[in-house]
Amino acid sequence: MNTKRIVSLFAAGALVLGTLAGCGGAATQPAGSGQTDTQPAATEAKADTAVADTPAADAGSGEAMMIEVYDAAANYQGLQTGWFDKVVKDRFNIDLNIIAPQVAGDAIYQTRTQSGNLGDIVLLDSVDFADCVKEGLIKDITADLPNYPNLAAYMDQIKVYNSGLEGNNGEIYGIPTQMMNTSPTSYSQDVIYSSPLLRWDYYQELGCPDIKDLDDLVDVLGQMQKAHPTNDAGDPCYAVSLWPDWDGNDNMLGIANVVQLTTWYGEKIKDSAILRADGKTFTPLTDKTATYYKMLKFLNSLYRAGLVDPDSGSQDWNAACAKMSAGQVNMFWYSWQVGFWNSQDRLDNGTAMIFVPVGDQNYYADADAYYGSGRVFGVGSGVDGEKYETIMKFLDWYASPEGLEFEHSGIKDFNYTVGSDGKYTAINDNALMDNLPVPEEYGGAGYSDGNNQINEWIVSANSVNPNTGETYAKDYWASWKASTQTQMKKDWAAKFGAAEPAEWMKKNNKLVISPNVAVTLVSDTPDISLIRNSCEEKLEEYSWQMIFLNDDAAFDAKWDEMTATLDGLGFQDLYNFDIAKWQPQIDAKNALK
Repeated sequence: MNTKRIVSLFAAGALVLGTLAGCGGAATQPAGSGQTDTQPAATEAKADTAVADTPAADAGSGEAMMIEVYDAAANYQGLQTGWFDKVVKDRFNIDLNIIAPQVAGDAIYQTRTQSGNLGDIVLLDSVDFADCVKEGLIKDITADLPNYPNLAAYMDQIKVYNSGLEGNNGEIYGIPTQMMNTSPTSYSQDVIYSSPLLRWDYYQELGCPDIKDLDDLVDVLGQMQKAHPTNDAGDPCYAVSLWPDWDGNDNMLGIANVVQLTTWYGEKIKDSAILRADGKTFTPLTDKTATYYKMLKFLNSLYRAGLVDPDSGSQDWNAACAKMSAGQVNMFWYSWQVGFWNSQDRLDNGTAMIFVPVGDQNYYADADAYYGSGRVFGVGSGVDGEKYETIMKFLDWYASPEGLEFEHSGIKDFNYTVGSDGKYTAINDNALMDNLPVPEEYGGAGYSDGNNQINEWIVSANSVNPNTGETYAKDYWASWKASTQTQMKKDWAAKFGAAEPAEWMKKNNKLVISPNVAVTLVSDTPDISLIRNSCEEKLEEYSWQMIFLNDDAAFDAKWDEMTATLDGLGFQDLYNFDIAKWQPQIDAKNALK
């Protein structure tokens, strides 16, 4: 069972620090008040959704209680350290020991499930979570959940998720992540998860040319690199710097960096199938008319133009991020990537990254995560007594205004200040990228080093903080909006006729919004799991080879060879399984349109 997922939600760390709004208020994120039809949750929802701060457990002065967190979202393994550890320990006197399959490898999932103890707190993708419920590894929290007001505030969404579990008779086992208080069809962010983000000053130097298709985009990126072959330190610059760490994650076969680019043409990969832009029909990932081929070919075109970092096939995510922070990458495609570059200074001087449209593209975006993002928190079935009570108090705090401020807004008087009107203003927006030292009262050391390593949240950053009436994500704070009305954003708005990227997409019918639904997917059979793993291995191997080929003929020959190899491994059976697996979700989405 593949429990790895793309860890882009690390972006919430970037979101916390305000780096995303520099890309037109990007939220990743991951993802604007310039929008009139899709305001963030702060203007659409009641500001009292999170109803109370959880009373802290008696931390006492004794030895800290060890809590094992099996965490499919984490890209760190070991004890939580630094400022977030101090925040948690001061309130609950617990140590969070994070077990990360993305670090330890997928085999740890099988090992721990077979032992009957996955963890004290469990964070899994929904399919694995459903399996663990069936196997008796997750605790029934039905009777206790109403006693925890911040969790209970999302009872409707929690019940919808749990009702989809096989054989469920009203029991509650799981708490979805990233829940929101808008609606299943709202889109409240200013910047979608994946779109072409270019360095604005370089684009301006070229006269802000219209980019009609991918060929034009390659040409513009080539001109940028020719004019600026190195960063200020003399290190080489490239259009893109790729990394293989996340390949095969997030219910999608293939190279993760390619998979995300497919959404630029309104398509979405669902395991071995590609959901077409109509939101109704599937085609195999191996279809040459579909977007996996198209975007892999785009990366190959960049390579042939000398625009791909030659380390791309071998470097890890950390190495790629270091290059983003050093200004060696001229195009980002995840909205959270700007967290490694877009400081306030760069917004002010116009050197930040921002969305630039490509004329033939229609951008896919998932609606607000009203029902959650697809991951689920639970409590291990073997937990009881004082440990169980402590975990429930911790999870309720994790969904409380105070907890969410630490998770999404950061540390008061370090990441933000509070004005006389009770509104927040961001400071030290480079804390994550530069690992700034935190105040001694929070243990000192670096902000990034002590960031929340759980790397996932019960409530989305775009939900409303009842303390301010604004979102937890500072990108939508009035103070941040005012501070980011830089000349760069004014120039961008003048060029594209919109205040924010998502607003431009809506005005130009370029945004394909996929409604948020809660549907539990079926698990792989043993035979399908074997086919999936074999096909994924070969797909990654061939895909990386194709990026670095030198002509179209070689590319197409390698694609055909790959397709034949996958067919020999049972790809067609896998595809048929996957379209049947995803059809209930697609039906539910279309019912909301």
